Amino acid sequence: MSEVENVAAQPRTSERGAATRSSLLAAAREVFVSNGFAEAGVTDVVARADASVGSLYHHFSGKADLYLTLFEEFQARQTQRTKQAARLARAAGESDPMRVFISAARAYLDGCLEERELADLFLRGDGPPGFDVVMRDRLRKWAQLNAALFEDEGALVVVVTGALAAAVSEVVRTGDRGLAEEVLAIIGQIRPATSATASSNG
Repeated sequence: MSEVENVAAQPRTSERGAATRSSLLAAAREVFVSNGFAEAGVTDVVARADASVGSLYHHFSGKADLYLTLFEEFQARQTQRTKQAARLARAAGESDPMRVFISAARAYLDGCLEERELADLFLRGDGPPGFDVVMRDRLRKWAQLNAALFEDEGALVVVVTGALAAAVSEVVRTGDRGLAEEVLAIIGQIRPATSATASSNG
């Protein structure tokens, strides 16, 4: 093969590899949602993807890697949704941290409802060993982002982060969009104890 032919062949090979990886992830998503992580097998995934076991291990280290990749890609999409919502709120002139938070939280809940089967998969508690640690770490990082938004109002961060985490679990379980809006309306009324004291004294 000439150098020119070799260069031309590389993108096609790369595209084929990317397509195989995508089909394996799509198949893994279907199998995990249907069977749960524990009951799912690598053979189920490759059969659904119409791929070989060798191709799966070329792209992933195994079943847990597939699951964690699905989780990380879902979280990346959720991060994009929430950042965009916060940017749009600020661009529209919103300066109240709580209202910016609610805009971002609504986008997160919308994403959970849009990809409800996948969100439910990660909340079931049926993941690879150590996944609970991954989830706790993700919640801790989320709380740190909220702390920056609320300028380190510690108690407020604990309350809104905990309330939204509970809301996510219930909204994903029920698929109830109205409940999501009710929860956001309540969270939006929460203010730091110092602000509440000041307004009651004023």
